[in-house]
Amino acid sequence: MIIVTDLSKRYRTVHALKDVNLHVKPGELFAYLGPNGAGKSTTIRILTGLTQPTAGTVTLNGFDLKNSSIKSRQQCGLVPQSINLDQELSVYENLTIHGLLFRMTREERDHKIDELLDYVDLSAREQSLVKELSGGMKRRLMIARALMHSPSVLFLDEPTVGLDAGMRRKIWALIKKIQQKGTTIFLTTHYIEEAEFLADRVAFLDKGAIVVVDTPANLMATLGTWALDRLIEDKMEPLYFNEREDANQYIATHKESFTLRRVNLEDAFLSMTGKKVK
Repeated sequence: MIIVTDLSKRYRTVHALKDVNLHVKPGELFAYLGPNGAGKSTTIRILTGLTQPTAGTVTLNGFDLKNSSIKSRQQCGLVPQSINLDQELSVYENLTIHGLLFRMTREERDHKIDELLDYVDLSAREQSLVKELSGGMKRRLMIARALMHSPSVLFLDEPTVGLDAGMRRKIWALIKKIQQKGTTIFLTTHYIEEAEFLADRVAFLDKGAIVVVDTPANLMATLGTWALDRLIEDKMEPLYFNEREDANQYIATHKESFTLRRVNLEDAFLSMTGKKVK
């Protein structure tokens, strides 16, 4: 569905992406993780046709981004990190404008708007001005807008940034529902637990290069199942164990203060890159 080959991007002296290779399967939810400046947003801008790469090729649903740019762009919907809705227009008007850009007929637009507003639980706010909506409602509206033209690939760039934990969970449920309908989803996020919960596979990106691509379960399994956090010189340093009994035995034989927890995806990222995602 998404095939990226030797993708590179340079901005004068900055090498933002370095020979990135990816193959995202049809219907897969693929998470793209990295710290600020790693190249996540640059990748999404290239994959959605907003930025030209310095080198490499991109294919979306069989269409080459360079040679069939219009067709390839029609394959994707984009939910950017920043809220770029027209605040002075209504929910209905924002979706209508998007439908017009994709040359949908009035009948097609109205049918799709009714369907999507019900899908994202905003039917009661169809005539509300966007500026009257909460942050979570705006995020759901942006997802609805990106789905207006029925794209085969949905790009989500930090879709839950700034939302509280409860609203993030609601957006997660919506994302999984979209995937279950067969849409391929490419997700970037600073909330690593979001990727751990949602993604079929994840890529760790650091300094513009991919470190590893695998399932969250496989990446966490490289460390073990249990982690013991211990305080060393004002820093929390984890120890990893496959069995809880081994962790408990370590606690019993060492006079330190520990916190026992399960290994998470952030442990794997930190282990492989030496950095945190945030």
